[in-house]
Amino acid sequence: MSAGSNKRRRPSDSATEIEDSSESDLFEISATEWNTAAQNRNPRQKGEMKARGSISPPAHMSTIKKSFSKRLKEHLKIHSVEQNSALGPLPFAQHGQTTCTGDLFRSPIQLSTVNGLAASSNIDTDTRDMVQVKIVHGSWKKEDSNRINIEMIIIFRHDEQAQVNIITGNFIVRDWSMCQAVWRSPLLPLSDRSIETTAYPDPPCIGSGARFKKDLVAYLRAYGSKRTGPLTTELDNYDFSSIRAALIASVPSKQYPRNKDPDTETLWGWPALRHILSHIEMVFPQAKPHIVLQCSSIASVGEKWMEDTFLKALSVSRPSSTPKSQRKAKFSLVYPTADEIRRSVDGYGSGGSIHMKTQNAGQVKQLNYLKPMFCHWAGDQGSDPTSREDPNRAPVRRALRRRAAPHIKTYMRFSDEEMTRIDWAIMTSANLSKQAWGEAMTAAGEVRICSYEIGLVAWPGLWDDDGKAAMVPVFGQDMPDDADDRSAKDADNDGGEQTTDEEGGKGLRGPMIEKKKACRTRVGLRMPYDLPLTPYAQEEMPWCASTPCLEPDWMGRSWAGYGGS
Repeated sequence: MSAGSNKRRRPSDSATEIEDSSESDLFEISATEWNTAAQNRNPRQKGEMKARGSISPPAHMSTIKKSFSKRLKEHLKIHSVEQNSALGPLPFAQHGQTTCTGDLFRSPIQLSTVNGLAASSNIDTDTRDMVQVKIVHGSWKKEDSNRINIEMIIIFRHDEQAQVNIITGNFIVRDWSMCQAVWRSPLLPLSDRSIETTAYPDPPCIGSGARFKKDLVAYLRAYGSKRTGPLTTELDNYDFSSIRAALIASVPSKQYPRNKDPDTETLWGWPALRHILSHIEMVFPQAKPHIVLQCSSIASVGEKWMEDTFLKALSVSRPSSTPKSQRKAKFSLVYPTADEIRRSVDGYGSGGSIHMKTQNAGQVKQLNYLKPMFCHWAGDQGSDPTSREDPNRAPVRRALRRRAAPHIKTYMRFSDEEMTRIDWAIMTSANLSKQAWGEAMTAAGEVRICSYEIGLVAWPGLWDDDGKAAMVPVFGQDMPDDADDRSAKDADNDGGEQTTDEEGGKGLRGPMIEKKKACRTRVGLRMPYDLPLTPYAQEEMPWCASTPCLEPDWMGRSWAGYGGS
């Protein structure tokens, strides 16, 4: 990286970027209290949540609680499944309920053992020497083909509770100037063996805490008993029933999915992805779903692997919810351009963590194949922050992450063309590569994976199994607000304008495809990018770290390029 002569200035902090991100009131009662209760409630317990403590509340509070409980049954808002990372250089108003590394070690006096890639500087100095820290990291040897690309922290506390944290950022300074995602499990109590052996089905179902625990332990055991043996033994003592998610992971292996029973054995990579998605119902079976891939690196995977292996796995859904006339999903790939890297918080420095090569003929062919799918990360290309505004397009819902270059990796299926509902969402360490998701299956049925990856899948059915839950995208905050409610309610309404789509089939405009029951539960999903998406213009190209960029970034630096083919 070489220095330029341009005057150093901050990235654009225009008024269009800064929005009010205050928490929305939840029926004028603390959202935090009721959210925590809702997250930790066992989904099998359909009764009313028990009041905390043994002191009876005043009469007027009992009346308020009864009124609130009645409305809660009608409409419950659930905190976002995952959170975005905080970025110090951004204006405070753009943080909007984000998480920093220090939040992962809150209440440090409670910490007993930390397992993972933990930065000791984030542990309270008064108790740091009392905390046992075990770090499992990747090999520094270039010839080691088994790559560790996961970021996970498991915390055991002195109050006999544990917590699993999955994050998309490495513990290096540069990564935390970029957009990351954080998932934190509820606090996990010690398990009651007498209840655990009778309360849950065997084998545990996909999406349950028991299955999450089974797959997490299987994943950790892949590192070998020397590294993680004590950790898996300790985790076995905790109750995971409050978790609502499916674990999706990869380990270096040669697996034969055809010879495995996925209901009792853990699969890895895209075979695991395919199996999990086969349990998820489509919200609007007659609609055209929109599947959005978003990552920080794109390897040389080729068109055949994309079409016949990965995109095919992403297109799977529960057979009972898939009509014979199912419409083919639309695919988009969110990835930054050089202009968006230039104007990011760390300028070209962020580009060193975002990789795609276009040097040889195969890579150029792949670029041409992916080009129609590419969409902007920031979507405000050019110097004019309003250049994206178009009177004929839907209002922009801003995620407040434009100036944070993406290191986050997400994969989502939106139920409708307006992108108001989400069928499922994946947060993971896995980029778009064969090393992470696995090679195509050979004639012998073998799938080869080269790296360790970890993530999770969430979908609305985990919060309500009678079809009355909706997962909605939220922007700049973690709780669904009134605008999200209105969008989802519109999707629930009957009727709609009849149209003829581009595939020649008649249907109803947007999400109003079929009659649906009003949703009782709104589950938030924190968005890392703006909606609607902005496709690349014909002349625009994705960021390529090996290509030199002479135009200075906002700090006056040019980019020399590195790591050619």
